[in-house]
Amino acid sequence: MNVIQKLAGTIEARKGSDPESSWTAKLLAKGPEKCAEKFGEEAVEAIIEAVRGDRARLTAEAADVLYHLLVMLAARDVSLADVEAELARREGISGIAEKAAREG
Repeated sequence: MNVIQKLAGTIEARKGSDPESSWTAKLLAKGPEKCAEKFGEEAVEAIIEAVRGDRARLTAEAADVLYHLLVMLAARDVSLADVEAELARREGISGIAEKAAREG
């Protein structure tokens, strides 16, 4: 099990926990829309650091993005395994062909 899988498990375990005892539980208690908003904020911060070129700050923001992505997914009952299965389905398919199939 890798660190992202462990994190996804921890997030899943925090569902229904006391929001006063866990930041993750607090986010989840605010609902999927707020989780999505927070993910968007973190994504923008990562974009800013990518443009600035600060490797350490980008690394930190990327970690925040991954965490908030997993929280957003958990808020909508989408598991990391679901996303991994979709990535596996796409493996070996040209990105151009895959995008065209979704648009067509």
